[in-house]
Amino acid sequence: MSPSRDAAKDETGFTGRQPGAVRKALGMLEAVAQLGPGTSAKEIATLAGVPPATAYRMLNQLVADGYLVRVPDLSGFALGRRITELVQPAGGGTGTELHDVAEELRSQTRFGIHVASFARGRLRLVDQDPEHEIVGVDLLAQAPHANALGKVMLAHHPQHRPECELRRLTEHTIVDHGRLEEELRSVVRSGYAYERQETRLGRAALAVPIRDSSAFVVGGLYLQGSDERVRPEDPGLLRFVVEGATRLTGRL
Repeated sequence: MSPSRDAAKDETGFTGRQPGAVRKALGMLEAVAQLGPGTSAKEIATLAGVPPATAYRMLNQLVADGYLVRVPDLSGFALGRRITELVQPAGGGTGTELHDVAEELRSQTRFGIHVASFARGRLRLVDQDPEHEIVGVDLLAQAPHANALGKVMLAHHPQHRPECELRRLTEHTIVDHGRLEEELRSVVRSGYAYERQETRLGRAALAVPIRDSSAFVVGGLYLQGSDERVRPEDPGLLRFVVEGATRLTGRL
């Protein structure tokens, strides 16, 4: 192969002479956009119709180039900053990405701020506060009835409400289905969810829904701190979370 051809080809097979590779890459990006944050490599390969070995290689390249990112628990992928830059109109808007908004919110409070996605009924953290410890991500997803993020998801996506026995994590965890249903109705009415020592003793949190451009709930903004300081009765704190989630509309 000539030097010019060597220079035109990278190890993933993305070249001008191989439009099929470009179509595969675009198909995988479309799969992530359709399935949402946290989509696994296997799911992407299946939907895009790409062989697993090829998909894994191309996904690594898409991550390296900024078109995709890995979600914090490394279970899957989400669209990256390069996609955001592509879809934003030239000269319009602020160009602010989800992470930038989350970081600005973190700079304005002493509490931990986390952003989650509810794509396909799965609770996934897509932007985690590096300065504040959070209860295990897997535990949040496995026990949505016991945390504020999970309550927001269950309230707005009732098809995912658990029918099995509710797991007790602390003495404060709601384990009665009737009481949980009542609380979820309250979440819809009030616009926020609250947990106090239900997942871990000494911890409390507020969560509010994040919506897409059509007002569909696609995730949640989670504020977490000590149970003595995080209270929904604090109008300033609740307003801060609600306004923060509003700024994230259409960015998840």
